[in-house]
Amino acid sequence: MAMQVGGSGEGEPMVEMNTTPLIDVLLVLLILFILTLPVMTHAVKLDMPRPSSAPPPPVQVEPIRLDIDWDGSIIWNGSLVRLEDLEGYFRSEAAKEPQPELHVRPDRRADYDTVAKVLALAQRNGMMRIGFVGNEQFMD
Repeated sequence: MAMQVGGSGEGEPMVEMNTTPLIDVLLVLLILFILTLPVMTHAVKLDMPRPSSAPPPPVQVEPIRLDIDWDGSIIWNGSLVRLEDLEGYFRSEAAKEPQPELHVRPDRRADYDTVAKVLALAQRNGMMRIGFVGNEQFMD
């Protein structure tokens, strides 16, 4: 007894795809990958020169605390300074190596103009590491 697998007519195209060649190619690629994998995992030993001396330890620099109060007064590390005197302070601190960080802490009620003038003075005189601290007071 014969069984017909394709369509009912003899001239119709075959619907099923022959996957045998595809599986053969995939198996060959898998075998090649397995054979070449150990070659890729070999380490290359390099003899690097030893450093002649240990690197210098990092220098801890005390940050500059700059508080700006609600009435426009400026406090540099705990001492009251005038806005006109800040330029000299910034110039001397910017010349130091490594340059200390400037931690600006404006009061919540401080005038924006005063804070902007202080930041402009710091930038104009070479202060590169400026950051704001105490931002949690502005979260309300």
